[in-house]
Amino acid sequence: MTAATLVSTDNVAPRERAPVWREWVWKHFGGLEADLYGDTEFDGHMASAHAGDVILTRLEANRHRVVRTAGMVRASDAGYLKIVAPMHGRAGVEQMGRQAWVSPGGWTIYDTTGCYAVENPERVEHLIVMLPKALIVERGLQLESLMARHVGGASGISRVALTTMRSTYQELPNMSAAAAQGAGELIAQLVRLSLIELAGQSTALTQREALKDRIRAYVATNLRDPALSIEQIALALNCSKRHLHNAFAGEDDTLASYILRLRLQACIREIQQTGPQSRAITGIALSWGFNNLSHFSRVFREHTGQSPSAFRQAAAGPLQH
Repeated sequence: MTAATLVSTDNVAPRERAPVWREWVWKHFGGLEADLYGDTEFDGHMASAHAGDVILTRLEANRHRVVRTAGMVRASDAGYLKIVAPMHGRAGVEQMGRQAWVSPGGWTIYDTTGCYAVENPERVEHLIVMLPKALIVERGLQLESLMARHVGGASGISRVALTTMRSTYQELPNMSAAAAQGAGELIAQLVRLSLIELAGQSTALTQREALKDRIRAYVATNLRDPALSIEQIALALNCSKRHLHNAFAGEDDTLASYILRLRLQACIREIQQTGPQSRAITGIALSWGFNNLSHFSRVFREHTGQSPSAFRQAAAGPLQH
């Protein structure tokens, strides 16, 4: 029988849950920063086990976001490819200028030796699988172009891989160490085959992904510009607006909502800074391309459930009397 590691906030005082969860995430995933979108209430549970060198974790938690910066990457010892396969809720993985949103029935993969961010905008239950990169590296397979891509899960080898990951996690308590080792090796083989198949997708889809990468790179560079628009992007990339919209077809975000979401996320990160170096909310909004403050306040409330000032007050913690 393989040993499992279990952690839960159920026995932690409510006010201590957020910092305790951040500490658990940091330790379990080898240096990873978590924030809770400014929420003051939180609960989460993790159960993890090994299938040989492959680590499988079932995570259930309120909405949260995790980030790995360049400094955290340098502090990490081991290189893994990490898979997120939602069972409930959805996740958005961002790496190398790309972002892939996955829902139950799909999965995506990213590289822990690079910077990345994972959005969980609602309560989630995920299966997270960590595979040593050495198990996946295939001669001629360029992993960089496959990270933060929607691998699949609905059909073909990616569906076989997803089913195997789920069933392995469920049956690990009943496996011997030798059987668990074999199951881990099978998962690695199926993931490798899924990535090889993804790398061989049609030229049209490859071109669309390439255009999407160019769009995201341009948006990232010009996010603070209030004049950033679909028209401006089309002119800069020398393509039609129709091509820009087509590049985002099938995504949860339209191009316009993608830009808005990135701006809001940037504002949220700055508004959460409540120390003496914190900036005024108006200045933050203007610096990230919002030139209409009433519009900013409205979309901020829609995204977080709070006004910007209430959000900052919550991030600062309860008032001391």
